[in-house]
Amino acid sequence: MSITVKAADAAQFLALVPRLLGCTPNRSLVLVPMSGSRSLGAMRLDLPSDDLADGVASAAIGMLCRIADVDALAAVVYTDAPIGRSPDGDGPPALPGATLVAALAVRADACGLRLVDALTVARDGWGSHEDPALPPGGRALDDLRVHDTTARQLASAGITADGDQASGATLPRVEASARRAVAQAFASLASALEVICGIPSMSGAASRIDPAALEAACELDDLPTLFEDALSWHPGPSPMRAAMLGWCLSRPSLRDIALVQWATDQNGGDVAMDAQRRWEDGAEYPADLASVMWGEGPRPDAERLEAALAIVREVAALVPKKQRPGPLALCGWLSWALGRSSHADRYTTLALAIDRRHGLADIVRSFVRAGHLPDWAFRQH
Repeated sequence: MSITVKAADAAQFLALVPRLLGCTPNRSLVLVPMSGSRSLGAMRLDLPSDDLADGVASAAIGMLCRIADVDALAAVVYTDAPIGRSPDGDGPPALPGATLVAALAVRADACGLRLVDALTVARDGWGSHEDPALPPGGRALDDLRVHDTTARQLASAGITADGDQASGATLPRVEASARRAVAQAFASLASALEVICGIPSMSGAASRIDPAALEAACELDDLPTLFEDALSWHPGPSPMRAAMLGWCLSRPSLRDIALVQWATDQNGGDVAMDAQRRWEDGAEYPADLASVMWGEGPRPDAERLEAALAIVREVAALVPKKQRPGPLALCGWLSWALGRSSHADRYTTLALAIDRRHGLADIVRSFVRAGHLPDWAFRQH
């Protein structure tokens, strides 16, 4: 749901920035690209040290220049540092982040972008780097509150700022008994697949095949339908469903079908599955499907990606450790596709801690650490 909220002054603008991000940042640089007086979203970067300010400013402004219709920006530094005294003892106080703000101003001017305002939210106050009347110690942090009417409007649209940029990157907590049930379902599914398809079971065939596992194995015959239905699942109460998805997401060829389908639609899954079969027979994999993984092509539906991420996070929490890297890597890709690079880095690091050669996890983490964002992050459609 898209809503329009007007900020009357710098304090109201700062109160709304966390809602643009979906979190309350700390130790961060946040850039808000603008077209005229309208914001086009927000981009968060880790706050660099002063010696890295020039490079970060250059890269950040370069990314903003890729956004269609952008002609201005606002910059906000979030820091744990306190506001300092005036350098000459007579002017405004020294706001943390001044070196970075100066570098941003130079790069923005060189690119033809107007720097509307540059602000710092410090440990003990806030202020604008353009405010000559800034009082000693800055302005009160209590000023940065969303007005009640606006807060209700945002809440009704589901727009929140819970936690910081790292919040939400931990797997859901599940009971040990739930994990044991999924591990047993995994073993039963493997035995069923060995009987039906001849796929070797790593744990050895069971003396009796679980009927539920046989039914689940048959559902794997239509993966696009399975992946589409999974968007409305809650795997926790159904160990076999968690096992089915965990089994698929642990296999790169099947996981990539899910990735393409959840980033497009069920028809995209059908096309991806057909392409995978052709590739296994020696044909080239279609470039338009491969480009989805690199973040190119039409912008995915965010609600669809969110639903997929919620399911895959739960699966990653439930499956045995050996099967966890695949779901974790996909959590990383989905987070990256949604613009949550900090979360993507966390998930892929967890995956690589289990399997240091995991391909997708390594690719997504390299995207994040190189500052590479999906192409659709720079487009409105």
